[in-house]
Amino acid sequence: MIGRDTEFDACAADALTLEVSAKAIIADGVCQLTLREPGGHRLPDWTPGSHIDVILPGDRVRQYSLCGDRWDPLIYQIAVLREADGRGGSLYIHDELHVGDRLRTGGPRTNFALVPAERYLFIAGGIGITPLLPMIHQTQVLGVEWSLLYGGRSARSMAFLPQLSYYGDRVTTWPQDEKGLLELPTAFAAQPAGTKVYCCGPAPLLAAVEEIGADWPKGSIRIERFIPKTAHAPVRDDPFEVHLQRSNVTVTVPPGTSVLDAVTTAGVTVLSSCRQGICGTCEIPVISGTPDHRDSLLNDDERARGDCMLVCVSRACSNRLVLDL
Repeated sequence: MIGRDTEFDACAADALTLEVSAKAIIADGVCQLTLREPGGHRLPDWTPGSHIDVILPGDRVRQYSLCGDRWDPLIYQIAVLREADGRGGSLYIHDELHVGDRLRTGGPRTNFALVPAERYLFIAGGIGITPLLPMIHQTQVLGVEWSLLYGGRSARSMAFLPQLSYYGDRVTTWPQDEKGLLELPTAFAAQPAGTKVYCCGPAPLLAAVEEIGADWPKGSIRIERFIPKTAHAPVRDDPFEVHLQRSNVTVTVPPGTSVLDAVTTAGVTVLSSCRQGICGTCEIPVISGTPDHRDSLLNDDERARGDCMLVCVSRACSNRLVLDL
């Protein structure tokens, strides 16, 4: 998962400074980094689907999925796609970051957890393979049936093909320059009842998977996004009031200002990262009031409960919100 430029609280409890111990090009435009704690100390544990925040010069923050061996307590591994038309983070990592350099990081955390299922269908587009690799390994260890449909611009651009070849015909690779677009309807039709679909990749792929799986049981389709969905218009443009119960602070959030910015201006610190509603760092419990959910992370059930919100993008349907902050 990749975020955008923003600020990050480097003093947060999960902030770490890690050293680049290895760097390699593993496919066209894809760079893999191995990160260690400089003193050789054990790193925090993580689960399949987890990501870390990487803080680059200028306090630019990106979220990258952990794609290495989760049982190795001394290293994290991430893979970064070079994006020439991006905001410069990937170009810095590819062109200027060297072995021995150090990076501030946050996490790990996950919004894309692997939940129990009778069978899994994994679908990856390009660099979207990264969060799925540890899931595949875990599923294999547990002895659960699974298959992977993995597409990319070309075979040369598709990272981790040698590792995936170990799994034989469970893996279907689909270079677009040879085969065209992924045959998603065929892949879905072949799945028995009880299958859960995990998908990560570019927006058109995610939209197609959501459309094809629209009639599947709730919770069967699980997606991680690189960029947010197109947001609907706010429910209300009027100012609303937010009371922070633990801080005993009340702020007014005017039009065009996020709850996050209003709260921060009032002197209350909220850990944040992507500021797009895709990483979950700024999720805050809601005590009362009705949020206007404008994120791309919470599922329908979580939105309906209304007991949490991502304050970087979401607003209020009610005149007043009370947050556990």
